Amino acid sequence: MTIGPTTAPGGPLTVNRQGLGCMSMSLVYGRGDDDSGTETIHRALDLGLRLIDTADLYGMHDNEVLVGKAIRQRRNEVTLATKFGIIFDRNDPAARGVNGRPDYVHAACNASLARLGVEVIDLYYQHRPDPDVPIEETVGAMAELVTAGKVRHLGLSEASVDTIRRATAVHPISAVQTEYSVFSRDVEERVLPVCRELGIALVAYSPLGRGLLTGTVKSTDDLQDVDFRATQPRFAAGNLEHNVAEVAHVETIASAHGCTPAQVALAWLATRGDDVIAIPGTKRVGRLEENLAALDVALSDADLEVLDGLNAVGDRYADSASVERDTPPLP
Repeated sequence: MTIGPTTAPGGPLTVNRQGLGCMSMSLVYGRGDDDSGTETIHRALDLGLRLIDTADLYGMHDNEVLVGKAIRQRRNEVTLATKFGIIFDRNDPAARGVNGRPDYVHAACNASLARLGVEVIDLYYQHRPDPDVPIEETVGAMAELVTAGKVRHLGLSEASVDTIRRATAVHPISAVQTEYSVFSRDVEERVLPVCRELGIALVAYSPLGRGLLTGTVKSTDDLQDVDFRATQPRFAAGNLEHNVAEVAHVETIASAHGCTPAQVALAWLATRGDDVIAIPGTKRVGRLEENLAALDVALSDADLEVLDGLNAVGDRYADSASVERDTPPLP
């Protein structure tokens, strides 16, 4: 499919219904492995997948370096997306903030271009809105990057409807990235309809519920000591047991189709519309191939009814202020 205006530098972006999220290659879900990550990126390109998604935050800059090296000889095969806006201290990973000031937008882009080793970023997202900087100022600076030829398309991540509308009044927004899965559906209330009204693609991160929907996480013992999920509400005692019980329904459907729970979750997301692009993350070739095969799984109406009725407990993030939330969770 194509996303973005035809008037953008180089025209609209060409992507598949699935992309590759690269966050997990650099520490977040356990220890990183550059060799495995590079192999996975190369295999994704071999299979025709185009959208490669990273951010300056992932691995505290390291993931952009990894992605840049992996695609260096194959740049013309890649629709490259990265993000800016979350600031951090390498010496204190818990110290986080956001910055949407125009001068920072330009500095962050220049730094990402250098780490990635590219001349232009295909899709540049504001990772999180800055509540202290009007979105018009931030997107205005992002638009200057387009004019300068450093960026082709603009995106927002975890933005509210109001932010999306105000941003598009300044410059076309090609994609909005947000968490979307069987377990995270509040986007369907307002954000997805507004994206469709404005012709914006929705890029769904964590479509496997941060691993919950794969059926491989049964307790916190299944998480490595450096895995950030151990601090998140859906993996907390009490919540995790309920959520694992919900995943059992996914496993039942998977068994009936001769596929994996992860493939069921991704097949469900594929029914949400042609303008929804999943970016499941992995650092392993086997998981990548499993995820892509989900596009061949055909769910029945009965399957969809069961999946639509699932309900995870626990907020998406321990710090709910880290994302803009303008809609209540679906019942």
